[in-house]
Amino acid sequence: MHTSKLFEPLSLRSVTLRNRIGVSPMCQYSCDDGFPTDWHLVHLGSRAVGGAGLVMVEATAVAAEGRISPSDAGIWKDEHTAAWKRIAEFIAAQGAVPAMQLAHAGWKASTDAPWLGGKAVSPERGGWQPVGVGNKPFAADYPTPRQLTVAELDALCAAWQSATRRALAAGFKLIEVHAAHGYLFHSFLSPVSNTRTDEYGGSFENRTRLLLRVVKEVRGIVPKELPLAVRLSCSDWIDGGWTIDDSVRLSKELREFGVDLIDCSSGGISPTAKIPVGPGYQTAFAAHIRQQAHVPTASVGMITEAHQAETILRTEQADVVLLARELLRDPYWPRTAAAALGDKPEGWTPTQYARAW
Repeated sequence: MHTSKLFEPLSLRSVTLRNRIGVSPMCQYSCDDGFPTDWHLVHLGSRAVGGAGLVMVEATAVAAEGRISPSDAGIWKDEHTAAWKRIAEFIAAQGAVPAMQLAHAGWKASTDAPWLGGKAVSPERGGWQPVGVGNKPFAADYPTPRQLTVAELDALCAAWQSATRRALAAGFKLIEVHAAHGYLFHSFLSPVSNTRTDEYGGSFENRTRLLLRVVKEVRGIVPKELPLAVRLSCSDWIDGGWTIDDSVRLSKELREFGVDLIDCSSGGISPTAKIPVGPGYQTAFAAHIRQQAHVPTASVGMITEAHQAETILRTEQADVVLLARELLRDPYWPRTAAAALGDKPEGWTPTQYARAW
């Protein structure tokens, strides 16, 4: 028996997380042609050793042009599978659940790593013309995209199917579809960015069509015993944009399509959005979707303290908490949290480290 909710196991279909702490997907901008490196093995592996129940790898592109930057992760070709397999196997060997977030950056592709300025990358430096919902750039210092045709959207759906098969072959036990932060799917969802006049633009049904189509196809490939998650930007934080009510409506449909977890983030569709960033500033989204759409949720965003995380779970605002920067600062945060909550999780101390605990 656990004294805290944070260290209770969580089952999603046949997959059980040893606790309710997850490593949020965090781009490392350290791949070569989409291939993960030893950096990823050590970075992700250390969080698994540190005690997280779920370790999700960074946004992993389903197509080369879907990378955020030239140094982003990918799974658009069969050769990527083996490189990810050793990482997934190591994560699982430490008792954590390996997960992969599949993504396409859309109009926000072909940009530099943040520490290089995050601006458009020229073709001379390995950049490319992005494809997106329309032909307007995200911001003045971003590349100008080319609007995707309906035929190209059909091809992209096939790319998502192939990427899902590769992720499963690599050993990942939870797949997440990235539909947040202004990237491809979010740019179709939001009326701020989607001005199309075909069957993929205009009404709520049309703007959600692409995501629902891909989710249906991905769910058909993921075995029934494995869970599927979707990350949403639950609010654009801008007048006339995507809202929490839209997210609830969509989450109800995603639940019917076999989605097991809604990963609740926000923002990313406009560089002018005013977002009230602060501790737990997105937890209300997770609570609202959990209560109104009746689907498990993950809360993310400036969750840093053990009692903060415990409160989110104990007050039923979410079913799992995803930490990002706090787990960059301290890969062993789960142990710190256990001590703070007076809990004594068993069975996830590596034998090599047992004498220290």
